[in-house]
Amino acid sequence: MREYLLKRIIVSIFILWVVVTLNFVIFQVVSPVSPEDTYLPLDLDIPPEVRDMMRELYGLNDPLHIRYIKYLRNMFTFDFGISFQSRTPVVVEMSRRLPATVLLLGSSMVATILVGTPIGILAASKRGSKTDIATIGAGLFTWGVPVFYIQLLFMLFFSYYFLKIFGVQLFPVRGIYSIPPPGNPIAFMVDVAWHIALPVITLVVGGFGSWALYTRNILLDALTQDYIVTARAKGLTERTVLYRHAFRSTLPPIVTIIALSIPGIITGAMITEWIFTLPGIGRWYLDALNGPDYPVLQAVLFMYAILTIFCNLIADLLYGILDPRIRVGVRR
Repeated sequence: MREYLLKRIIVSIFILWVVVTLNFVIFQVVSPVSPEDTYLPLDLDIPPEVRDMMRELYGLNDPLHIRYIKYLRNMFTFDFGISFQSRTPVVVEMSRRLPATVLLLGSSMVATILVGTPIGILAASKRGSKTDIATIGAGLFTWGVPVFYIQLLFMLFFSYYFLKIFGVQLFPVRGIYSIPPPGNPIAFMVDVAWHIALPVITLVVGGFGSWALYTRNILLDALTQDYIVTARAKGLTERTVLYRHAFRSTLPPIVTIIALSIPGIITGAMITEWIFTLPGIGRWYLDALNGPDYPVLQAVLFMYAILTIFCNLIADLLYGILDPRIRVGVRR
């Protein structure tokens, strides 16, 4: 296990270096943008000393190799520089926006897993039944319908029509808390939960179907294996066969899907944050693309790369724990 983990760490470090280097090349070499071109209109007569001062501030006058070394130092010390648009440190802006995205996507991801996995297990255990057919139909429908369409429908029915018919707004449709926010901490938490409820519900509705279908398919494949036939021949109950043998063998691919879903918390649900006017990383990233605000783009992609590689490393480690065949393969 130690040898297996060491190999995965070495590969992860190499991949991280490649990704970070490509991140530098994309923004510093292939598409170099001067901050003065973002701040100052090109049609105005800007004094040359002002432009030189700004280029010096952002280190654009340094040779390429010096900029690369500074870039590596800054990235791994989480000093992402100053935003072209807000003129504030990127790490400060990211720390303000990250909680909203983590709350939104973390809650929706946990809820989607808790809803989709049992439905997939139930469908697999009743293959060919009405429950299975209904699960497949609901999964394909929610998988095929764009999430933003579901969100717009929910906003229309549960906010606009509900307010028009009953005179009460069931869910707010913008922001993450009321303006002005409640002064009491408990009331503030309830207010945030009220604002985040509709976006989370729409993400769960749009995502539980694909998760249920994935769980169902891998579980059906496990139920056809020889060790399942042996377990049934021993007289074990169907529940024991389903959960302690079949479902346990499907944990490695499920862990992989969960691990690969976690990095999405950094980039955020861009469309969701845009529709519901949430001050998260996703909307911030879209604003940076329109800028373009390259320090913000570099920072977000760097954090996404680190989290993706780290989550893959954790998934590989859990693979070795959950599946003894991997440890045996490494020793061979």
